[in-house]
Amino acid sequence: MKTHLLRAEKKIGHNFLNKELLREALTHSSFAYENKEKDLSDNEILEFLGDSVLGLIVADYLRENYPYLPEGDLTKLKSSVTNSATLSAIARAIKLDRFILLGKGEEKSGGRKKTTILSGALEAVIAAIYLDAGLYGARNFLVRHLRSFFKKIDARKFHINNYKSALQEYFQKENLPPPLYKTITVKGPHHKKQFMVEVFSEKRSLGKAQGHSKKEAEQNAAQKVLKSLWGRKMRTLTSDTFLLKKK
Repeated sequence: MKTHLLRAEKKIGHNFLNKELLREALTHSSFAYENKEKDLSDNEILEFLGDSVLGLIVADYLRENYPYLPEGDLTKLKSSVTNSATLSAIARAIKLDRFILLGKGEEKSGGRKKTTILSGALEAVIAAIYLDAGLYGARNFLVRHLRSFFKKIDARKFHINNYKSALQEYFQKENLPPPLYKTITVKGPHHKKQFMVEVFSEKRSLGKAQGHSKKEAEQNAAQKVLKSLWGRKMRTLTSDTFLLKKK
């Protein structure tokens, strides 16, 4: 376990004074449950704390770097970087998936690839760094990744939005009833479900798309419709967020 934690520290880029905090951050509930005799704490409480620490750091980073943006755009930017898709991508980038302690059942079901597990583990690590080195330490860790993420964004030239919200706004401007999303099929085993969602304008089908969750499938369907409307004006930012060139 000691070697495991040292390797994890190297990838995370923070030398923990309290190694137990890192161990807890990497312990999924499935592992703790299968090893009850060891009386291990899982990472759920740290994940809860990390969510708040993350939100504070990102909000302050945006205030500092995008002071000219209105609150609505800042909120959309904050959402784009704190959602589970972006957090899981950061977790993969630092190879965090290799170090999460999973139960045998969760391991067999592909837990290391699950967005919820990866994003939760990253939030737990953020909390662990915060408890170990304060807000300054947690901010240093996060800012390294925020800088690379926001390099893609010139907020003076682009609007930021997520696909479902943008499609809803488009319908409102066109004085149309809101788009309707219908789940057409659900396939696959519990741990690998695929949802097919179709989006309608009243009774007319506009497009359909798949996703690993109903929410993801809806975003993908909305994205498909918007691409048919705006094409090259759109630039993908995350799995559910995009940039649209200002006129």
